[in-house]
Amino acid sequence: MSAETTAITKVSDKQREVFRWWADPATSGCDGIICDGAVRSGKTMCMSVSFVIWALGSFDRQSFGICGKTIVSLRRNLVSGLLTKLGGFGFQIRENVSKNYVDISLGRITDRFYLFGGKDEGSASLIQGVTLAGILMDETALMPRSFVEQAVARCSVAGSKLWFNCNPDNPYHWFKREWIDKAKQKNLLYLHFELSDNPSLTPEVIARYSRLYSGAFYDRFILGRWTAAEGLIYPMFDEKKYVFSPEEEDEYRRYAVSCDYGTVNPSSFGLWGERDGRWYRIREYYYDSAREGSRRTDEEHYDGLCSLIGETEVDYVVCDPAAASFIQCIMRHGKYPVRPAKNEVVSGIRRVQDMIRDGRIMISSSCTDILREFTLYRWDEGSGRDCPIKEHDHAMDDMRYFVTSLEEDGGGPFTVISVDRR
Repeated sequence: MSAETTAITKVSDKQREVFRWWADPATSGCDGIICDGAVRSGKTMCMSVSFVIWALGSFDRQSFGICGKTIVSLRRNLVSGLLTKLGGFGFQIRENVSKNYVDISLGRITDRFYLFGGKDEGSASLIQGVTLAGILMDETALMPRSFVEQAVARCSVAGSKLWFNCNPDNPYHWFKREWIDKAKQKNLLYLHFELSDNPSLTPEVIARYSRLYSGAFYDRFILGRWTAAEGLIYPMFDEKKYVFSPEEEDEYRRYAVSCDYGTVNPSSFGLWGERDGRWYRIREYYYDSAREGSRRTDEEHYDGLCSLIGETEVDYVVCDPAAASFIQCIMRHGKYPVRPAKNEVVSGIRRVQDMIRDGRIMISSSCTDILREFTLYRWDEGSGRDCPIKEHDHAMDDMRYFVTSLEEDGGGPFTVISVDRR
């Protein structure tokens, strides 16, 4: 294919910044770059080409990584077009398909680019042991955190840089919270792309894309915003109304703890305090064995419960009724009164919805895991009945156990008419 057919004829200001950030004195000291935003906004093309130009301009005979959700999607969405463009620019390319790497040369300089797929938690092992001078991660938000962090740890060559590209997901996605929100802290350049940043799109094409989506997916794919998906179980939960800062804490009249227990699945405990008829989630304990890399025993979770409570005198601990061994563990220590929770899911959700609408539940901003789950906990629209998807529901379950326990504890009656599916 000729250079004319692969040339990049138009470049927007945002794309130009991606092409030159590593050579610009104002930004060359950054350890990496993050580009997010709307679909088809031109970020993938300019980032992948710039990555290779930077690599060959900075290193010789070094190894680099290019990562996607899967090897198949990576080749389809990025590598195929990238190699075509590079060939047109005069780069020499030797691809080893069976071993998933590409050697790219310019003059006497040659670097090797390994292709990796990060589809699940087990993928982290695929990238262990390799030493890289830089890494490009496409569709980062679709990869498990363990894989991304393992890939970052592989970049130990002096002068190595990190390149991240993704479309938005929910606002409590780990990549949003830990990388985009902390870009300056991590010494990374952050660039947000909109459809107008892709000069190859005509106004007619942009208008067509805008017609294809609505609601949350319009916000994500067209506006490039990190926003919650539709079908949320608690759409009435508004952080501006129902989240308080730990600095705003005051004295509480009484306390209780709710527990959702898991071994393979996460365990989530919440400490609640009551004041003036309103319950505040003050602190939480959330342990995800998959995220942490090891499971905890009943006794270790009990230690976590004790640390959560501290010197506070709690009226009771309400616990996941399926966690018989953990309930026995709490009873054996004899320190806290414990009761099994009622596990009527839909009626419990109704009660929680009512308490949120009435302003009777407040969440501390320090309770990041329950706030994350509020944006992810959704109805199973395809089940044909009222039931939630069994994902991102551990803090949601411990909150539901707590709310239903209030009836037994004289916390006030509830009036229930129907499940709010709006």
